[in-house]
Amino acid sequence: MLEFLGEEMAVALVGLFGGVLLGLAARLGRFCTMGAIEDLLYGGSGQRMRMWVLAIGVAVIGGFGLSALGLLQTETSYYLSIRWLPFASILGGLMFGYGMALAGNCGYGSIARLGGGDLRAFVIVVVMGVSAYVVLSGPLAGLRVMIFPQEDVVNELPPGLAHLIGNWTGMSVDAVGLAIGALITLGALAQKDFLSDPKSIFWSVVVGVAITSGWAGSYWVATHGFENMPVVSHSFSAPVGESLLYLMTASARVPSFAVGSVAGVALGAFIGSLFKGHFRWEACEDPRELRRQITGAALMGAGAVLALGCTIGQGLSAFSMLAFSAPVTFAAIFAGAAFGLRQLIEGFQPAE
Repeated sequence: MLEFLGEEMAVALVGLFGGVLLGLAARLGRFCTMGAIEDLLYGGSGQRMRMWVLAIGVAVIGGFGLSALGLLQTETSYYLSIRWLPFASILGGLMFGYGMALAGNCGYGSIARLGGGDLRAFVIVVVMGVSAYVVLSGPLAGLRVMIFPQEDVVNELPPGLAHLIGNWTGMSVDAVGLAIGALITLGALAQKDFLSDPKSIFWSVVVGVAITSGWAGSYWVATHGFENMPVVSHSFSAPVGESLLYLMTASARVPSFAVGSVAGVALGAFIGSLFKGHFRWEACEDPRELRRQITGAALMGAGAVLALGCTIGQGLSAFSMLAFSAPVTFAAIFAGAAFGLRQLIEGFQPAE
């Protein structure tokens, strides 16, 4: 199959498959980070946040289950192969979360909205992708590298919770990871209201499967092909910028997992919006709203590069490997979003 498709196209199709699942989950399952945080803080409902927790649990079980079956080496994943920089996770997460509140959605959610015809999301996606590349390899790349130099983990313990516990106890890393994944899953399901909502449970599992499919597919291509292919799963910050570059220079570039993933979310969201009859063109009529969204998108792109991932990249893909960076970054994103929402909804006027 690799000889027929080529390694680049094969891994792009892996990304496309998982991306479609994520796009469908966003439109049909209402799987959304910003929505989950808003519901929890201002809607009095933790249902969608439980969806995130369940998706994390399924992804952890999937990732370490693949490892136990010999279908993945967790140490080769991006999040466990480089040294963790805590301050970068915190600063980048706060920037991303605050920007997410200003923009009204994260990168993944914006792509899903774009698939449903929302042209405001188009602006957010483009600005976020450009901002990410400005910090990743553009004018601000030198400053980023100087402040947050990235180093590969060589002959050291990978920066992951399962690896740390395994090293302390002598237990199998895969067994530790599966146990933690099971605990997270059971914790998410430990509520009657959530158990009585099979739709939310189904789409949470679909999201976890999408993350697992990324690891499985990219690892299979990396180990069966001849190219030096990275072992990755889904994220929507720098990959958006990479997709924009591909659209402009496809004749000189090969497709990648990132390109397939971004296209898949848009396609899945488009299919989902048609299925529900929700597809409609929408535009921004308020210049102040557009300015706020552009500012938020720029902060999201830069913040995600510093934190090495977004709500999906760190909140799910890195979490599925139990990387140290994942809970810290996700907590910082939550805090930044909560701060931004308070500013937008309540303002900062003193209580009378």
